[in-house]
Amino acid sequence: LVAGYSAVLGLVLAVLLTADLGLYSAWGFRLDGTLVQYLSNPSEMAASAGSAPLGGLLLALAGLLAAGTGLYKVVVGRLPALPPYFGRGRAALAGLLYGLLLIPMLRGGTQQIPVNQGDVYFSDHPFANHAAVNAAWNFLDALARRRDERPLPAFMPDTTAQHLVRELYPPPTLSSFLAPKSFLLREPRPNVLFIILESFTAKLVGSVGGEPGVTPNLDSLARTGVLFTNIYAAGDRSQKGLVALLSGYPNQPTTSIIKYPRKTEHLPHLRRNLGWAGYSSAYYYGGELAFANMQSYLRTAGYERLIERSDFAAADQNSKWGAHDHVLFDRILADIPQQRQPFFITAFTLSSHEPFEIPIAPKFAGTDEVALFRNSVYYTDWALGRFLRAAQQQPWWDHTLIVLCADHGHPQPGNSANEEPDKFHIPLVLAGGALRPEARGQVVSTLGSQTDVATTLLRQLGLPSTRYRWGRDLLAPVTIPFTYYCFDDGFGTISPAGVVTFDNIGHRVTFHDEGVPAQQLRRGEAYEQLSMEDFAKR
Repeated sequence: LVAGYSAVLGLVLAVLLTADLGLYSAWGFRLDGTLVQYLSNPSEMAASAGSAPLGGLLLALAGLLAAGTGLYKVVVGRLPALPPYFGRGRAALAGLLYGLLLIPMLRGGTQQIPVNQGDVYFSDHPFANHAAVNAAWNFLDALARRRDERPLPAFMPDTTAQHLVRELYPPPTLSSFLAPKSFLLREPRPNVLFIILESFTAKLVGSVGGEPGVTPNLDSLARTGVLFTNIYAAGDRSQKGLVALLSGYPNQPTTSIIKYPRKTEHLPHLRRNLGWAGYSSAYYYGGELAFANMQSYLRTAGYERLIERSDFAAADQNSKWGAHDHVLFDRILADIPQQRQPFFITAFTLSSHEPFEIPIAPKFAGTDEVALFRNSVYYTDWALGRFLRAAQQQPWWDHTLIVLCADHGHPQPGNSANEEPDKFHIPLVLAGGALRPEARGQVVSTLGSQTDVATTLLRQLGLPSTRYRWGRDLLAPVTIPFTYYCFDDGFGTISPAGVVTFDNIGHRVTFHDEGVPAQQLRRGEAYEQLSMEDFAKR
């Protein structure tokens, strides 16, 4: 039984590794679920690998099989047979114990987050990262994710969808650049500190209509900065918000592009654009970058330094997720004097994530989920205020633009339904010493999305934003006010007329404000159709 199992497994692994060798030069990525797609059309697969050295591949296959056979004989062939008195019960118990010992190896260790492809990414050169990937693991992982990649039905011809989406993202005009509110910065190349706030729903931010008193520091900063009051998250998970903010890319209803390193390698990224303009870079997170495959996304973006949980002292890892937010901000404050200017620093908070642990006394009474969440947001705001007060005393403050935005919203407080827009409403604030005095206190009510933030920032810096085709400048005149968000297998659209939400499984509208024109739903369908087609092709 062991010999048969090992022979079949060895043959499968050898074939997969050989196929990977032959296809990599043609495809440019390690073996994944694409192979299954080609099995339905073998002629296309043969054409794809037509330039591969067939003789060399056959020799490689033979070598792998011979090596596997030899290794089996050395390892398994020397194992003694079980003594007759061992018994089936004892053998079954031993097998169970061996199986339990395999669990840590299957998940890559005993750390909080199981191993994923991002764990082996170590370079900003794609080939080096590809070489570190286990081809057989990558293939099986891709097969497991194929359910999430199922194609959505086409709502309309692509030409119609392209026309509807193109109307939402017209090219910039001279008048949009000359609009008085478009010029916010005192200098062309300020430092940029981009702070992503975990779960900062607008429901708890007083300056955008939420509960007063929960985020006093963010509200105070908004009064002296530029406040955007009508911004919505593109999705409802951290990894989705990260890609929407830094790459200006839409979310997918049943998966996230960040799970697919070979797709994210080809996304635009703020780090890359600012790097070309001479910015140094660093990314700070108090947790593990293995979470949601963030590491591969950030590595391929080219961040010069990645600071995560393991870079903090053990005594400072006092949260379930890692280092609390005040520890994160203290580290940033200590590191910035050594950072070459201009710099692009991205920081992602974590303390307002479940289980909502905080290292200070709670501000609000209660022990239910809503009270715990409210107190965690208050704590992160407290840590933010503490950081900002110290930062304002630093010489780099006058030359720095601060961007603050949530990664996503939250159902609480209010227990919003999965598709409700309140769950997606988030704050966006631009602040810092680099703002022009006349820009301070400006309130922008333009309807927008996380996918618009990168385009808006690049336009302020005078850098090209043409690759960010799913974003528009929030400070430019808008012809069609519209935003799109997605949830688990559905989407919502918002306009001044109201909200429409759609369920992809039931193929039906689940909510429709009275007076919303039918064209709004059509635009949402067109947006989902084209964005998912773009996702599939990457």
